[in-house]
Amino acid sequence: MTEAIEGYIFYEIAALLVLAAGAGFVGLLLRQPLIVSFIAVGIIAGPSVLDIAQSDVQIDLLAELGIAVLLFLVGLKLDFNLVRTLGPVALVTGLGQVIFTTIFGFLIALALGFDARTAIYIAIALTFSSTIIIVKLLSDKREIDALHGRIALGFLIVQDIVVVVAMIVLSAIGVGGAGDGAVADVFLVLGYGVAMLAAVALFIRYVANPLVERLSLAPELLVSFAIGWAALLAALGHYLGFGKELGGLLAGVSLASTPFREAIAARLASLRDFLLLFFFIALGASLDLSVLGASVGPALVLSLFVLIGNPLIVLILMGLMGYRKRTGFLAGLTVAQISEFSLIFMAMGVTIGHVTETALGLVTLVGLLTIAASTYMISYSHWIYDRLEPLLGVFERKNPDKLKEDALETAKPHDVILFGLGRYGLGIGAALKDAGLRVLGVDFSPQAVRHARENGYEVMFGDATDPEFLANLPLRSVSWLVMAVPEHDTGLTHDDPRQALLRAARDLGYPGKIAVAAHRDQTVDMLRRANADLVMMPYRDAAIAAAGMILEGQTTPRFTLSDPEGQKELIA
Repeated sequence: MTEAIEGYIFYEIAALLVLAAGAGFVGLLLRQPLIVSFIAVGIIAGPSVLDIAQSDVQIDLLAELGIAVLLFLVGLKLDFNLVRTLGPVALVTGLGQVIFTTIFGFLIALALGFDARTAIYIAIALTFSSTIIIVKLLSDKREIDALHGRIALGFLIVQDIVVVVAMIVLSAIGVGGAGDGAVADVFLVLGYGVAMLAAVALFIRYVANPLVERLSLAPELLVSFAIGWAALLAALGHYLGFGKELGGLLAGVSLASTPFREAIAARLASLRDFLLLFFFIALGASLDLSVLGASVGPALVLSLFVLIGNPLIVLILMGLMGYRKRTGFLAGLTVAQISEFSLIFMAMGVTIGHVTETALGLVTLVGLLTIAASTYMISYSHWIYDRLEPLLGVFERKNPDKLKEDALETAKPHDVILFGLGRYGLGIGAALKDAGLRVLGVDFSPQAVRHARENGYEVMFGDATDPEFLANLPLRSVSWLVMAVPEHDTGLTHDDPRQALLRAARDLGYPGKIAVAAHRDQTVDMLRRANADLVMMPYRDAAIAAAGMILEGQTTPRFTLSDPEGQKELIA
């Protein structure tokens, strides 16, 4: 019997994967975002259509793991200096959007005929934006590190804290009523949260760097540790009452200060996408189409409020704070949908007896409409902005604080990314640093990373052959990529990291120049055909430079890195 059940679950998961691949392919042909396709798969596989997705426990488990991994990767991106810099705008926009959406949403719900209690539930549900969906979309667009992406991430974190507090309060009311016991439960959970933050701070201070450096000697073990760490803190967060999401986020924050964070993020990206597929399937499968029919009219009104009103609130607040209309518009589009937490919040209200299934169906339909529509709005945000730009001047001060915004956008850009931190690579790096350029070093050896860091270099641990890792590097700001790694004994093959770097960098749209080291004459022409702008031969170049110094009587070398035609010099 057990074997039959296990076999059925396997067939079910296999059918969902095949259906997701087919729907994703159709969506790709129709130029639709994959998120919409995957939610559609959930609806098709759910009880309202084919009723394939019946293993709720297994699907929800995979979905929750996906959420934990995603929030872990979000935490890896959090820079404490950035959080301090963006703290005011994140706090003002996050809390401001929650307050204004609650007020206006409550009034709209009352006008639609709902009683006061149901109206306040609906209004609060409309304030929650989906961190999961927004981070996925911004990551796919490579905009998570852009200024509007970082601001959006900041106020979404503020919203997540509000979500957690609201759900803690609601859970306490559901368990013990609204008396003193509920207040005590809330403060108890907040106390647990503070204790966990303190423990994470100690981990960052004393444990994170040496532990992760040791684990990085075996990359597969590093990935296993990252998944286990994310799951552990997510489970601990859930057990203590403040949610798996914040637990996973704290797990990422605890490793964000290490030079290995980009390598971890790159290796977990595919696993994140696979697990999130089940989150979107579970979301689609939870939509009961039979309950939604009577709510179409009110859902359209509330959806328009979320799609238009929420971005306007953010745009107005950021304009008042001195940000330009473009930044406010692009950040505002990220709140043009409601979250999966909205559905959970309403379901809790149904369980307690505060609202009816009809209200839950209404918010569910609003969620479906706003998630689908905002996915397109974020995916084509720049195209939309170009069309609306003449109308947005009213949301910008006459003299916006452009200096502040430009400083945040381009703070301390790198000039060169240097792959390979051996003696040759560090020699190039030293000459570039002496010339006043800012160099970011990358190596796949933990020892080389540690040695370079001890010598004052900004470094990352990562593999130059991994396109996902390269996509997370600040390619937009650098003029040169310099690869100073040893040459393979087997010659230039498809596994050669130099060729992989050249191909991946061009595929990512990198506009700058690439310098590559070669040690044999037969590989020089092949590297140039692979679009290398400069091929360096260390021994030959050193010999020519030494001969030139002898002939010219120089005692100090003059270092120049230029393109093959000599049209552009990096150092003169």
